[in-house]
Amino acid sequence: MMSNQVELRSFDFEVRAQKDEDHGTYLDGTPIVYEQWTDLGWYDEKIADRALADTDLKDVRFLVNHNTDMIPLARSRNNNENSTMQMSVEDGVGMHIRVNLDTENNAEAKALYSAVERGDISGMSFMFIVDGDSWGDIDTEHPKRTITSIRKVMEVSAVTFPAYEQTSISARGLDSALDNAKSSLEQVRAERKALEAYKLKLHILANS
Repeated sequence: MMSNQVELRSFDFEVRAQKDEDHGTYLDGTPIVYEQWTDLGWYDEKIADRALADTDLKDVRFLVNHNTDMIPLARSRNNNENSTMQMSVEDGVGMHIRVNLDTENNAEAKALYSAVERGDISGMSFMFIVDGDSWGDIDTEHPKRTITSIRKVMEVSAVTFPAYEQTSISARGLDSALDNAKSSLEQVRAERKALEAYKLKLHILANS
């Protein structure tokens, strides 16, 4: 059974500052990428293709550095056409977002747009709950975790420091991720031991 604990993942990738007549000033990028291995310290992790197939994306905010005290710079409600953040999930790719920014009336939105345009901010992070995972190489010192299903995405942030170890809030996110991963791995190892014990019992009974 998976934990309800929230996890964070941060990545450094190309987030673009754009402008056109239809959307005004906006950001676009891909905060969630499928089938890309990431070294999280004592294990590698990737998000499997279609992990977002059944994800709850009903209400997702767009923030900066996961600052929940700030007014959201954009928000997706049921991903409808009136939402200021649009999300699209594509098999084999991941989740792409377009964030419409009110740079005329919101100083924080204007500052973020400028920072991305200048290349000063190039990372995004997302806050989510895992619904299912699987493990490989579990008997090694560096196992591999595949997130097979994401239950809910609550928030996406533009982040100043994409690497976990560089900020205190990201470090807390990493601690949470490691704790969840360790619990999941311990459960898999316990289930394997129980299965091996059951097989041994059947073998003994069959040969007694």
